[in-house]
Amino acid sequence: MLKIVVLVSGGGTNLQAIIDGIREGTVTNTELVGVISNNYGVKSLDRAKEAGVPAKVISPKDYADRAAFHRALLSGIDEFAPDLVVLAGFLVRIPEELLERYENRIINIHPSLIPSFCGVGAYGLKVHEMALARGVKVTGATVHFVNAGMDEGPIIDQMPVKVQDGDTPEILQRRVMEQAEWVILPGAIDDIANKRICLENGKVRRV
Repeated sequence: MLKIVVLVSGGGTNLQAIIDGIREGTVTNTELVGVISNNYGVKSLDRAKEAGVPAKVISPKDYADRAAFHRALLSGIDEFAPDLVVLAGFLVRIPEELLERYENRIINIHPSLIPSFCGVGAYGLKVHEMALARGVKVTGATVHFVNAGMDEGPIIDQMPVKVQDGDTPEILQRRVMEQAEWVILPGAIDDIANKRICLENGKVRRV
């Protein structure tokens, strides 16, 4: 059984997709053991409570400096003793200590087809604003392992989504979530839980 902890910052729609996948049996051999938010009062915490999943807030506002926050975050994750850490809209740069402790055991969902529209400053609605400004006809989402680079870890899966005439960033964001993010993130967790993928020479290989 793969024990996962999900890190969130906001509404938690990807968290909900994971919860639903486990409940409906499309994500198998997986237990969601905890949810951690870096913000108080977000919908993600309600989603966790409704699903009966332990949740806690570890906010940088509660600590004297970033180093203290990073120590608290690592300790909070360790308390859940997860096999996999899932970043589902977690808008915090992952500290080096966490990357070392959970090397090759952290995954992230990003709302574009990496390497397009990713890296520093490319998050949330901004990604879709960038895509529309560039005039691309296809965008999508990527799930990848996390390393020290920003959105540079080995890619697990990607799914394309067509851009339509009249799209606003908000409309495009919703379509990318519904057609891509909510599909490939739970799918990646299921693949990892059932040992269908492995890392080989810095790339993901299906077995």
